[in-house]
Amino acid sequence: MTETRKRIWGWFFFDWASQPYNTLLITFIFAPYVKELMVDGAAAQTAWAFGIGFAGIAIALLAPVLGAIADTGGNRIRWIWLFSGLYVVGSGMLWFASPDDFNLYATLFFFALGLVGMEFATIFTNAMLPDLGPREEIGRISGNGWAFGYVGGLITLVIMLVFFAESASSGRTFVGMTPPFGLDPEAREGTRFVGPLTAIWFAIFMIPFFVWVRDPRAKPAPPGAVKKALSDLGRTIRTLPRYPSLFSYLGASMFYRDALNGMYAFGGIYAAGVLGWSVVDVGIFGIIAIISGALFAWLGGKADMRHGPKPVITVCILALTAVAISIVLVSREQVFLIPVAEGSNLPDIAFYVFGVVIGAAGGVLQAASRTMMVRQAHETRMTEGFGLYALAGKATSFLAPMLIGFVTWISGSQQVGVSPLILLFGIGLLLLRWVKPDGDRAV
Repeated sequence: MTETRKRIWGWFFFDWASQPYNTLLITFIFAPYVKELMVDGAAAQTAWAFGIGFAGIAIALLAPVLGAIADTGGNRIRWIWLFSGLYVVGSGMLWFASPDDFNLYATLFFFALGLVGMEFATIFTNAMLPDLGPREEIGRISGNGWAFGYVGGLITLVIMLVFFAESASSGRTFVGMTPPFGLDPEAREGTRFVGPLTAIWFAIFMIPFFVWVRDPRAKPAPPGAVKKALSDLGRTIRTLPRYPSLFSYLGASMFYRDALNGMYAFGGIYAAGVLGWSVVDVGIFGIIAIISGALFAWLGGKADMRHGPKPVITVCILALTAVAISIVLVSREQVFLIPVAEGSNLPDIAFYVFGVVIGAAGGVLQAASRTMMVRQAHETRMTEGFGLYALAGKATSFLAPMLIGFVTWISGSQQVGVSPLILLFGIGLLLLRWVKPDGDRAV
């Protein structure tokens, strides 16, 4: 394997190693488990929303500083090591979310700590994308990275469902096993193992990243470089209106990425509360979504190369907006305002279809968005462009969860609570109208 291929594969392994935080903790295993412990679906969704929201505020405040550090070089690998440590500690400590002694605030603190670690590490790894290949290959590399990450998430989800995540009623896993290693089903130790598993998986599979990835700008930043980078970033933000395509794209991606992250964050806890799904039921939903996501991330990379990222992004936003509207109209009692018989599996089937669409469109959207940033950024200031992209992605990362938290709290309804996602996708789609496929090249 050539050094270039090793570097690309090492970069892929960050997605592989970090994806279980999204798959197992944010969406499909740990969030429904928290709902089971709190019983009240609306209360659980509100708490989950505010927990993610406060983490998002911390991310929004610190992302500009970290983006500036990434922009100056400053040994990005060292920062990835630091935030990897937060990821491992935060996820590993979720083992202590015991049903007999459940501390909501401590649980949300460690969950947020791991989430902050993952998001900040991602700022530095995303900044490496332009260095991995020529411009025309970036879309394929980005898409393959997302697809590879989805496969990692799928494998960990299958491991949890087969061996560890036990039903609250039977104490057995999806295949009828009791959790191994003497884990106590009554104390939900199998399901709680999701935290340590996420930490162990990350620690093992970040090894190829740290062995194969070499930062071309690994020299320490010169004195005052971060202050200068922040000053430059401020000046760049002030001059953004001169570059209408880049300005519009950063605004569009800020809203639609926030909506997508909200959809991921609340899919599991929503299904548990509205449809009464167990952790195992949500896990099966996750398998379907992840398989769809991996397949379509790979296909989306090909579509990106053929048609460019803008039409790919537009189609994905339209599909996700349709799902956001549909989710509000599906419950155990009715599907699209049509009453269903008690015990009908039609609501479950509808949600499985939503999972396929969310997985497919979400994976493609994230990969194509990275490619679009390469097209929008100035060729001589690519890392600065990705710093802005990271800033746009984090600046309002608290918006979707906070809106969902407030609307759920005010309405007392999980269904009404997720309706802000429709508005956020709509704003993103509207702003995309002013984005040129190849950016402000003529400016």
